[in-house]
Amino acid sequence: MRPYIFGRKNLIHIIDVRETIRGLLRGKKYLKQVAATGSLVLFVGTKRQGQEAIAREANRCGMPYVSERWLGGTLTNFRTIRNRLARLEELEELLPSDAFHNYSKKMQSSLRREHRKMLRNLGGIRTLSRLPECLIVFDPKKEKNAINEARKMGITTVALIDTDCDPDVVDLPIPGNDDSIRSIELVASRLADAILEGKADVAEKKQSKDEGASSDTKPAKPAPKARGNVTPPSPKPATT
Repeated sequence: MRPYIFGRKNLIHIIDVRETIRGLLRGKKYLKQVAATGSLVLFVGTKRQGQEAIAREANRCGMPYVSERWLGGTLTNFRTIRNRLARLEELEELLPSDAFHNYSKKMQSSLRREHRKMLRNLGGIRTLSRLPECLIVFDPKKEKNAINEARKMGITTVALIDTDCDPDVVDLPIPGNDDSIRSIELVASRLADAILEGKADVAEKKQSKDEGASSDTKPAKPAPKARGNVTPPSPKPATT
């Protein structure tokens, strides 16, 4: 972390803001490119002070997130995670139905408890239909399991790192305070804006492409019809 530290005062390391801006700009540029290709970005941050902000910004840009607990094998054992998500959808269909009342009181309580637990742990990644292209991690030291799985699967990581983190395990580090609510909100909102910009570019290109295709397939205009009793002129006689 030495290249990212501006100085030290009263045993507290001060991060160089210029490095923070550089890291944030690099992260925004990359995420815009990822979103422009239609790939998924997974937000990861289970710190209590950042859970609400991370979930809000991920929902704003339409991306999955993990804010409660990282389940081991979320990336390396993705098929099992998809099976659990299918079970969650099954429970959500069962609970409001009339068939739910046919179960015993004990079974109903067990099913409700199972649904609450799965919704808490899997609710943010229910739209994760395939492996993400990138992970946005807040405090990679705390989320070391997510970082390790991403490295095994070859998934790029963009992370907000503090002075106690190792920047070598992250592909695109953003030096900053990962314990402050305002810092987490600021970085999450800027990265979410970059994802929305990438999505907007995709929509704009698609719209222009559709307009071009529709203009190429327009039917030819029919020849104008003669009005009234106008007769076409007779051909001139050939001269010898």
